[in-house]
Amino acid sequence: MSTSTPLEFSTDCTELRTTQDDWDAAPAKLLESMLVQMTAIRVFEEAVLQLAGEGLVHGPAHSSIGQEGAAVGSVLALASRDGVNGTHRGHHQFLAKGLAYLCPEGMSVVDGIKTDEVKQFIHKTMSEILGLKEGFSGGRGGSMHLQWLEAGALGTNAIVGGGVPLAAGNAWAQRHDAEVSQETPEDGMGVTVTYFGDGASNIGSTLETMNLAAAWRLPLCFYIENNLYAVSTHVADVTGEPRLAARGPGFGIKSWRVDGMDPLAVYLAQRAAVEHMRAGNGATLIEAETYRYFHQNGPFPGSAFGYRSKEEEKQWRERDPLAKVAGEMIRRGILTETQQSDLTAHITELVAGTVEEITEKDPESTKGARRIRPVLWPDHESVDSGIRSDRPLTGKVLDDDIDSGIERRFVDAIADVLDRRMATDAGVLVLGEDIHRLKGGTNGATRGLKDTYPDRVLGTPISENAFAGLAGGLSMTGRYKPIVEFMYSDFLWVAADQIFNQIGKARHMFGGHSSMPVVLRSKVAMGAGYGSQHSMDPAGIFANNPGWRIVAPSTASDYIGLMNAALELEDPVLVLEHVDLYGVKGNIPKADLDYQLPLGKAAIRRAGEGVTVLSYLNMVGVSLQAAEQRPDLDAEVIDLRWLDRASLDWETIGASIKKTNNVLIVEQGARGTSYGGWLSDEIQRRFFDYLDQPIQRVTGKEAAPSISKVLEAAANAGLQDVLAGFDEVARNLGQS
Repeated sequence: MSTSTPLEFSTDCTELRTTQDDWDAAPAKLLESMLVQMTAIRVFEEAVLQLAGEGLVHGPAHSSIGQEGAAVGSVLALASRDGVNGTHRGHHQFLAKGLAYLCPEGMSVVDGIKTDEVKQFIHKTMSEILGLKEGFSGGRGGSMHLQWLEAGALGTNAIVGGGVPLAAGNAWAQRHDAEVSQETPEDGMGVTVTYFGDGASNIGSTLETMNLAAAWRLPLCFYIENNLYAVSTHVADVTGEPRLAARGPGFGIKSWRVDGMDPLAVYLAQRAAVEHMRAGNGATLIEAETYRYFHQNGPFPGSAFGYRSKEEEKQWRERDPLAKVAGEMIRRGILTETQQSDLTAHITELVAGTVEEITEKDPESTKGARRIRPVLWPDHESVDSGIRSDRPLTGKVLDDDIDSGIERRFVDAIADVLDRRMATDAGVLVLGEDIHRLKGGTNGATRGLKDTYPDRVLGTPISENAFAGLAGGLSMTGRYKPIVEFMYSDFLWVAADQIFNQIGKARHMFGGHSSMPVVLRSKVAMGAGYGSQHSMDPAGIFANNPGWRIVAPSTASDYIGLMNAALELEDPVLVLEHVDLYGVKGNIPKADLDYQLPLGKAAIRRAGEGVTVLSYLNMVGVSLQAAEQRPDLDAEVIDLRWLDRASLDWETIGASIKKTNNVLIVEQGARGTSYGGWLSDEIQRRFFDYLDQPIQRVTGKEAAPSISKVLEAAANAGLQDVLAGFDEVARNLGQS
């Protein structure tokens, strides 16, 4: 007969509730800081809602009124060196972290927030929420993207769950710093807290990161602000276990569940979690049950939209965190009602003064309406500033004759240059699936690295969102340069949020302050028989998304120079590799793996006068074969090498087009995701007067490649397709 035994998990989930003894034992200074911070946040948020009601907040205003205790109690248990990030509803966490940073010794009811530094902080935060140039990100981030790295505020995020993997990157850096540094503070390593709501607890990127953080014992606290509603959907409607703290033990994460309307309970839980993490015991999770008094955004309660009752809202307001702390302080004789009233009045006056500095009477209004002072808006000419770094490359350029070098396979050159960069820069690390096994991953590109650099070669779970975001968070620290391997380019779609919404946009979104030196290696496996979901060329997708640079080396020596250049840039760079090139042998310098290829410089592989052929990766070689078979067209074959909009070598391309007056773009991949589509459009705009015929293009078919060898060959462009492209050029020139 079968038996059943309850499973015991490696860690537990605890419900924490305060007692009267806890309140009696709480230091008066702690309670004062709680009350001052929560009052400041409440008054600030009320001002934001007032401005939103007047139409002066462009976009949503996700207020945190009601949730102040869940943020303040948590932040007060942290040190200034600890990091936090959050979601679209993150004003309270951002304000709490900033106030705690500016007032590390605590805040008093008598002094309130009178210092010049705090006043400036309030002004910059309000300016950012309103989209003004004096904000932390120059108005580009606004209400949902608040960042102040100096204070440990890593950035709030408008994508539900989008910031969680980024926080893991900061936590990995903290753990690694503690392991390699001899100056770790006596109280242990730094920690990171990532705040998100009940809605994000169901997002794949969040769950992936929980697993990764537990496996790697990261000092990362998953802090769930469970306000019961994801917009209007109640948590009980979308999960079988509405006690979200129960998620933790399943991943091996020690967890707490607390009353988020009780700031002291939050503080005690967060303090326990911090002690656990600083001691090197790994990730933690806190669920704080809290309540937002207003709708998802704007100045109206949820009951106005019919998904909550007025009675429910009344019951939660009766548990107000400000009233709870003030009441306990009055009971203990460390606060009077007059002092509380004076504190609120003083903060209200200060915030009102900030609003007055930002607004003025609208001269076109007949009803005395306000407007933003026009002088405070950002200059519209700066709209594209900061998308990429303007840092020039400083490394030496290859100028030796590599014909006298040594012969290496393309894939061995990859391993060689990665080894060299890891040897010379302790901030370079490599991560991805299986890269630490199989004698260098699935293709050998990381050969030998795990043995030499065991703490900087990270074999990840199959969780593309988690490890891509972790790389983004690492790079934002300014101390690490992660090289991420995506085994196949199609897998990039799995991590599309982290790659395009997070990594690609972060620098610009946060006002140009966040460097993002992520290098993403991915292979194009067309022709390898891996079918529709393992064969994509992603160049066209990346070229049409902001922030990314793209390099596509066609030779082993080019790979070394382009990888070195990519690692010196402070931008995210996609390094494409084609499986057809891995086994190809070519010469590289005998003893120089430190050279760079110039930023934005193409290579003319064959000079000619008749037609400009533009290509990259393996199709450069195919184009050269076709050119030799059609000497009558005298093709000039250009290896683009840099593919992104900002780095494309228009000087070389333009000079060739003005000489040949004909263009053929050659690529292998599917027509729908074609790189050549945008390129031909841009060439037409720039060089229309020099063209003797329409721009010709060689691409694969509409369908993604199939498993069938015959159908795969038919789907991908090859030599015969390139020759057909040459024929079309000839026909348009009146030749046979």
